[in-house]
Amino acid sequence: MRVMRKTIMKTNSNDDTDSSTSNSLNNIVAHLAGDKPLRHTELVALSTLTSAELAAFKQTWTNVSVERRRDIVTRLVELAEDNPELTFNYIFRALLKDEDAEVRETAIEGLWEDDDTSLIGTFIRTMEQDTSEEVQAAAAAALGKFALLTECGKLRDVYTVSISQALLTVVNNKARPLEVRRRALESVSAFSLPAVEEAIKAAYVSGNHDYKMSALFAMGRHCDTAFLPILTVELSSDDAETRYEAASALGEMGEEGAVSHLIELLDDRDSDVQMAVIRSLGEIGGPQAKKVLKKCLASPIEAVAEMAEDALEELNGGENPLDLRF
Repeated sequence: MRVMRKTIMKTNSNDDTDSSTSNSLNNIVAHLAGDKPLRHTELVALSTLTSAELAAFKQTWTNVSVERRRDIVTRLVELAEDNPELTFNYIFRALLKDEDAEVRETAIEGLWEDDDTSLIGTFIRTMEQDTSEEVQAAAAAALGKFALLTECGKLRDVYTVSISQALLTVVNNKARPLEVRRRALESVSAFSLPAVEEAIKAAYVSGNHDYKMSALFAMGRHCDTAFLPILTVELSSDDAETRYEAASALGEMGEEGAVSHLIELLDDRDSDVQMAVIRSLGEIGGPQAKKVLKKCLASPIEAVAEMAEDALEELNGGENPLDLRF
């Protein structure tokens, strides 16, 4: 009897706690449409909404001003990025239908870690039908994650067809906004398909600088060594952005043969290019890259030394390079 009584008392205590938490969340949801800034703890609490509370959130959200909606969704994305234990995915999904394009775009950003395949169709429709070019481009970029997962065998092959066809249709449609076509090209480049290789080549020789930058990015993600000669040549470009994209793509490709070419840019006059080179050396690895990165630790330029430390730490499996004997 005593054991049973303890169990009952414990259950009642949990009920009281759940009720208190629920009431607190309901109060937070009710305050969404107010004019007082929501505190950090209140926004964190939105990570645990029940289905009923989510329904209340949606109903209340329609009465929230545009500027406040933008601020809230942005802060939720930042919270999720800073703390992986927090998830606002159900909220972000609901906000994909928001009347404001900026809110929709930010909601897509918030869903970056969500690999639920039901989002594939949602993002394809958004890319094809949304009234905002920025939202279309965000959806095209978001499909890149699913393209990578499919190409790596982590999703069923059936998604290769639906995702690649939707993205290539956008890429090959010159009537679509350039920004949307760029993001679609970058996303579809994960697929090792002949049509994708042709699309990358066409973008590279398109004569449009921005589209060419996306082509260089796509070459790295495509991981076809046939693009190595192009990327190594572009390391000598007079344009800093071109050198940056080429260096980053070589790191993505991971070919040790590119290390000697990248080393020549360690003293590049553009600091962003320097950072891209160091990061790529860390991604490629190998004895030569590791030796050079260790030398960079002694650089008088703080940013260079810090980037080299991060690159070496990744190469050493998370072990701090400053703790190692050279």
